[in-house]
Amino acid sequence: MSVVDSRRTVPRSTTGGHTDRQRPGTPGDVPAGADREGAEPVDGVPAGPAGAREPAALHGAAAAGAAPARPVDVDALLAPGALQPAYQPILDLEHGTLLGFEALARWPGLGVSPDVAFAAARGAGRTAELDWACRAAALAGALDARLGREATLFVNVEPATLGSPPAAVQPWLDRAERSLRVVVEITERALVGRPASLLAIVAAIRDRGWGVALDDVGAVPESLAMMPLVRPDVVKLDLSLVQRFPDAEQAKVVAAVMAYAEHAGALVLAEGIENEADLERARSFGATAGQGWHLGRPAPLPANRQPATRLATTGPRLAVAATPFDVVGSQRTQIGRKRMLLSMSRHIEDQGLELPIPPVVLSAFQAAERFDAAAARRYERLAARCPLVVALGAGMPAEPAPAVRGVDLDDDDPLVGEWTVAVVGAHYAAALIGRDMGDGGPDLDRRFEFTVTHDPRLVLTAARSLLRRVGSPG
Repeated sequence: MSVVDSRRTVPRSTTGGHTDRQRPGTPGDVPAGADREGAEPVDGVPAGPAGAREPAALHGAAAAGAAPARPVDVDALLAPGALQPAYQPILDLEHGTLLGFEALARWPGLGVSPDVAFAAARGAGRTAELDWACRAAALAGALDARLGREATLFVNVEPATLGSPPAAVQPWLDRAERSLRVVVEITERALVGRPASLLAIVAAIRDRGWGVALDDVGAVPESLAMMPLVRPDVVKLDLSLVQRFPDAEQAKVVAAVMAYAEHAGALVLAEGIENEADLERARSFGATAGQGWHLGRPAPLPANRQPATRLATTGPRLAVAATPFDVVGSQRTQIGRKRMLLSMSRHIEDQGLELPIPPVVLSAFQAAERFDAAAARRYERLAARCPLVVALGAGMPAEPAPAVRGVDLDDDDPLVGEWTVAVVGAHYAAALIGRDMGDGGPDLDRRFEFTVTHDPRLVLTAARSLLRRVGSPG
C-alpha cells in the first residue's frame, strides 16, 4: 500500500521524529539553508527537487569548489532511465486529504545525490541541461501516472537556468499544460539574481494557467520583501521555521506571511513536518497544507491514490507598465521643484534602514551624474541591509556604490525622463514617481510632475516596471 493510501487522515500522534533523518542542529545535518528534499533519502538514495532547483547545499562545500566523493559522468546522469523522479505528498493539514505532490529528483541506479549531480553538471557547464531534464522527467512521470488535474504537481525551477526550454522539452510542457495542474516553485534568489528574467518567467507560467509558489520563505529575510513583487499563489514555509520553537525573528516572518496570505488569498504550505510537534507549529503559523516525512515520504506516484482536493492556485497576471509614471497617470499628479521633492524621496529611502524587515529599494536617477557622492553614501548604507538595492540611469555603472546594482539605461528609454524612488517591503509600499518637465536652469529648480503614493497596487506595478530592466549582476 502506498504512503498516501495508508495516511488518509493527518496523524495525530507519533512516537517521535524519524530515526533515519537528522533534525536541524544534530550531527550530520545538512547545512543551514540547504534543500531539505535533497537531504531526505528515498530507498537509501538522497532525493532532491526534480523540478529542479539546484540544491542550496551547493552554496556550502560544493559551491566552494569541493569535489564530489567520486567522479560523476554528466552523460550518465542524463542517460535514458537514469533519472527517476520521486513524488512527496502534500496534504491538507485539517482534513488529511491529498492536495498534490512535489517532484523530487533521484538517480537510484547511480547512487548519486542531487547536490553531487548538480555540482558535476555545474563543473561541466551543463546545469541548464540537467535542470531541464529533471523538469521534463517530473512532468513525464506525472503524465505517465495519469495524475490529472485534481492533484497539483509542484515543480521547482533553478533560477540560473530560467529561459526558453530546449526543443526536446517543449512537447512535455505542452502536454502538461493540457493535462496537469502545475505549480512552479521559485526562490527569492531568482528575483535578487535575475529580476527581469524571473518576472518574464512568472508571466509565462501564468499564461499557461499554472500557479506560482515562493519557496524557502523564512530561511532568509529576502523572501519576505519578494513576496508582494512576485505575488505567489503558494507560500512555502521553510523547515527552519517549522522545526524550531518560535522566537522574535520567526514571529516577524510568520506575521508577514499571515498578512500576505490574508491580503492575497494565498495558500500557506509548511515544509519539513516530521512529527506531531512540527505539525502543531505549522498549524499555529497559519499553514493549511504541508509536507514532510510525518505526512508521507517521497516515492513513485502510486497507481491507487486517494482522491485529491483541487487547489485554487492560479492567481492574476501581474500588472505591467512601461515606466512608473505610466502607472499613476496625470490625474494623480502635482507640480513641484526638485529641492522640495528631495526630502520626500529621502524619507522613503530611509525606510530601508528603519523597517523591521529589510525592504527592496529601487530608484531611477535619470542619469549617472545625478547619483552623486551623497547618494552613493546613502545607497551603500541601504545595500548593507536590504536584499536588493538598484540604481537606474543613463550611463550608470554596474556597481555605482558597494553592493548597489546599477542599470545603464539606453538614451531613448522613456525612464530617462523620470525620477522614481520605490521601496517595497513585507508590510510597506511607497514610491515617489515624477516626470521631468524639461526646465533649464539650476538642477534644484527643475520642476517635476509627480506623485507620492502608498497604494500597494500602484507601488508594486511601478517597482516591477523597474525590475524588468534589471539583468544578472555584473
